[in-house]
Amino acid sequence: MDDGDGGELNGKYIESDARRRRIKEYIDLLKSPYLDTRWKAAEALGSDGDQTAVLPLIEALDDPFYDVSWLAAKSLGTIGDTRAVEPLIKALKSENKWLRTGAAIGLGKLKDNRAVEPLITALHDDKEQVRKDAARALGNIGDERALAPLEKALSDPDELVRSAAELAIKAIKMKPASTNAKPASL
Repeated sequence: MDDGDGGELNGKYIESDARRRRIKEYIDLLKSPYLDTRWKAAEALGSDGDQTAVLPLIEALDDPFYDVSWLAAKSLGTIGDTRAVEPLIKALKSENKWLRTGAAIGLGKLKDNRAVEPLITALHDDKEQVRKDAARALGNIGDERALAPLEKALSDPDELVRSAAELAIKAIKMKPASTNAKPASL
């Protein structure tokens, strides 16, 4: 007979083991021949937030279907592992606006100041969705280098971009100087 703690520990182990198996299954599903299975797996991996999904999601940024790659980009941001910063910066240069949008969203969640300059460049994207998400990401990162470019974005032809730029400027100005952004990792 145990004193009660053994059952609780056993339950936690079972839960942890089930989670590991689920993550592995989602990672395997990223390679499915079926598009709807791959994008659902990419989205689910972000919800689970497990570090073991980072490299498979980075690979999924190159999926030929942007339904998968843009969700992989968003999920990488949700997981929060800085190994995703450089691949997401590269994805900001994609020909597809949805991957660029997902990359901007992911970079905003990561809050790494290595993304500031590429996101500033994305404020000039030809697609308003990308410009809007780049402005939001810059506000999330909170680096003061983005203030002048965001102020220029206040005259963007798209109202949603102007609104995102205004909120980003407020967010940056409200942050104490010492916490404006995470330092770049080596």
